Amino acid sequence: MATMKETSILGNPVYPIMFAIGGCHLLNDTLQAVIPALFPVLEQEKGLTFTQLGYIAFALNMVASVLQPVVGFISDKKPMPFALPTGMIFSLIGMAGIAFAPNYWTLLVAVIILGLGSAVFHPEGSRVSYMAAGSKRGLSQSIYQVGGNSGQALAPLIGAYILVPYGQKSAAFFIIVAAIGFIILMKISTWYKKQLEQEQTTKRKKVLLSSLGNLTKKQVGTALTLIFVIIFARSFYVTSITSFFIFHLMEKYDLQSERGFLYIFLFMAFGALGTLFGGPMADRFGRKNIIMLSLAVPLPFCLILPYVPLWAVVILLMFIGFVIMLSFTVTVVYAQELVPSKIGTMAGLTVGLSFGMGAVGAVVVGIFMDHLGILPTMIIISLLPILGLVGLALPRDQKLTAAPNNG
Repeated sequence: MATMKETSILGNPVYPIMFAIGGCHLLNDTLQAVIPALFPVLEQEKGLTFTQLGYIAFALNMVASVLQPVVGFISDKKPMPFALPTGMIFSLIGMAGIAFAPNYWTLLVAVIILGLGSAVFHPEGSRVSYMAAGSKRGLSQSIYQVGGNSGQALAPLIGAYILVPYGQKSAAFFIIVAAIGFIILMKISTWYKKQLEQEQTTKRKKVLLSSLGNLTKKQVGTALTLIFVIIFARSFYVTSITSFFIFHLMEKYDLQSERGFLYIFLFMAFGALGTLFGGPMADRFGRKNIIMLSLAVPLPFCLILPYVPLWAVVILLMFIGFVIMLSFTVTVVYAQELVPSKIGTMAGLTVGLSFGMGAVGAVVVGIFMDHLGILPTMIIISLLPILGLVGLALPRDQKLTAAPNNG
């Protein structure tokens, strides 16, 4: 980390920090990815129902979602550089508990601790990404977010090649992942602290120009509400695919869980790729346009996914994953530009809401699958992207030039 120079406050991108925090996002979300990857193991080893699995996912995502905007709000008022490695310590403890939990209730406690670590990491990680961005705000946010989505995309591979073959205790391997993240985050936090000291000394602060122009408070409130509906639709749908579509593949197509996990991996891997492309595409073609593209285009394919033959499933999963995740970074930046004075809070709200909607979705899907069956549940879930069409009412954005620094 010796090359991590304190230059972002002057408007120059700090690429080592951008990639380092993106890499830590990958490690953090890899730890979270262990939870859905454990579902088939927990169903067999612990005899858990789909509803219980849903509540495990709910516990993880709800803790992360509720606390993220709180952490973001606090850090907007008083940045906390060393909150990042502290959060990773919580994740390490939670992972140890998950690996050795003897029963359902112990698992829930361990998952809550893991969720707490994630809640601390995400708003502060987004702030570091913004601080390191300089004039490359879109690129920096894409690097940061694709790190997280790449970590999530590893869930099927983790399940297929580590957890399913070796069982629950093999999750202990990921304690090492958390330890690596802690070491890197300590170095990032040292850079972060120096940036804050330099900013205080020079009295310089970056200005986040808004591509949305001057909106009234009512227009901002309406636009935020629409963004939250879009996040709800996208997150609910994505959680349904990543956590429960494996059971649809096993039931309808008689796939072994290991092979089914590979299908889910393709969905998530192409989703991570979509996240990477979404930010630069929005810079060029407009944020609203990419948000609408990401939900309107895959809609018909989502509707037919539960019915198609197996050979078509893999094609549709890759296409849907790529397109629907184009908007992941864009919704974060759009919300930040709606309220440019609350970078951490908006990051916490948007990303936290993604976790929260995933949490609600996991419980609802689990209950539906226990009571309605797997296929009927997948058919109902396929309707969710329709809600994203509310984005047509979002204010249209304009192209921005690089933000100047105020001296």
